[in-house]
Amino acid sequence: MRWTGKIRFLLLAPAVIWVLAFTVFPLGYSLYLAFYKIEQKVEIKREKEVILDADGKPVLDDNGQPRTKNVVIKEQVNIATFIGLDNFKRLFSDPQVAEAIRVTLLFVLIAVPVELALGFLLAVLFNQHIFGRPVLRTVMILPIFATPLAVGYTFFTIFYEVGGPLAWTGIPFLSNPNWALISVILVDVWQWTPFCFLVFLAALQGVPDELYEAARVDGASAMDMLREVMLPLLVPTIIIVLLLRMAEALKLFDIPFALTGGGPGVATQPFSLLAFRTGLRFFDLGYASAMAYALLIVVMIVVTLFFRRLRMNYD
Repeated sequence: MRWTGKIRFLLLAPAVIWVLAFTVFPLGYSLYLAFYKIEQKVEIKREKEVILDADGKPVLDDNGQPRTKNVVIKEQVNIATFIGLDNFKRLFSDPQVAEAIRVTLLFVLIAVPVELALGFLLAVLFNQHIFGRPVLRTVMILPIFATPLAVGYTFFTIFYEVGGPLAWTGIPFLSNPNWALISVILVDVWQWTPFCFLVFLAALQGVPDELYEAARVDGASAMDMLREVMLPLLVPTIIIVLLLRMAEALKLFDIPFALTGGGPGVATQPFSLLAFRTGLRFFDLGYASAMAYALLIVVMIVVTLFFRRLRMNYD
């Protein structure tokens, strides 16, 4: 038994090390950075270096001393200054943060309901006996397996206004601020509606046929069956899908990064992309960490509220 226990912990060790190294440590370190102002400065040093000839020997002057030349050495130095909660206070007065929150909320409030509605309607359709249902169902879920970054670059080609497949429409998909946000929403809907469809279809197929038959005997129409049978039974599933999609949509990054780059201007720059640019493009790591933790807190609140509601439904 003792050896069995040791082997068990030995087998678990790689997973534990992975979690500690790539989850716990980054979380802890980013929280540490959130309370500091990180500044990058370049220190310039001047040193004298001996001049060498082609054979690698020192070149001597008239007095027989090695000749030297001045060499400029530039060294990048990070300076961390503790500023407490100033990075978090800065979030409330930063106009870029306010605009990024507006873009993120618009995206969530439009894309997520559209995905749920389309996914549910497609699930109701595919729950019927239609020709070629297995093949069509397989085709429907293919977008889920595509990488969001690759999807963004693909639709950039499709929406390209000079020579793209949709250039004939004359719609400024990427150059107009409103159309650019609509384009990001359309791409996200294309990729994640199949996820909602798949979950709803599985839930619908789990509904006993006796309920449908009883509703038909009572003279229920198709709309009555949808409203009185399907929707009440799918409420827990709808809440779960809504929870998952909202949590994921709040972290929107890949599609606007690849499709619009956050532009034109900042019209499609969500909160995650702003945090990314603040930290890795402008090297304000402390402020970017504060942004990331603010987003984490919001997502945790949303998840907690929905799980509480879910528990109430099951109780």
